[in-house]
Amino acid sequence: MRKKIYAAMLGLTTVGAFALSAGGASSHGYTDLPVSRQKLCATGGSVANCGSIQWEPQSVEGPKGFPGGGPADGRICSAGLTQFGQLDAPKTPGGGAWPTTKLNGGQSYTFRWQFTARHSTTDFRYYITKNGWNENAPLTRASLDTTPFLTVPYSGQPPATLSHSGTVPSGKSGHHVILAVWTIADTGNAFYACSDVTF
Repeated sequence: MRKKIYAAMLGLTTVGAFALSAGGASSHGYTDLPVSRQKLCATGGSVANCGSIQWEPQSVEGPKGFPGGGPADGRICSAGLTQFGQLDAPKTPGGGAWPTTKLNGGQSYTFRWQFTARHSTTDFRYYITKNGWNENAPLTRASLDTTPFLTVPYSGQPPATLSHSGTVPSGKSGHHVILAVWTIADTGNAFYACSDVTF
């Protein structure tokens, strides 16, 4: 009997350790200003049938170090996670355009993150697509200005909601994508969020 109890406890310990190493203890978050693709999927409405991302908008977590590292080209919006591949598609799962947030070039804008779990943070970085980028293909580094237009250094754990202001790049028109990257300080990962905007 004692051996069975020990074996069961050892099994639970192994499962718990695996869950922690697989990201069970990770922080989670997403942008809702400008509204991200994962947030649009989670709220339904104009974007439906997104698959598992609709229940986990906060879980788009992949390797940090973008643009030198991080998710592969074509899989940036999903952080390289195949279960969230709908986020990489240039059209919604229903075949329509991703809804956009209207911006004016050069305007001051308040970017906002929502966190379902908080973690020690290095910074938040924001990238935007180049003029003339191919909006009919998944996002790549070649599509983006790989120098962030806004970097917000951060030390410690953020609150449940965090806002910070920056200036939107000028000289943009039409449809663009803003890529927000939340870099975690004490893991090898970052969180990624793609937001479609119209200038």
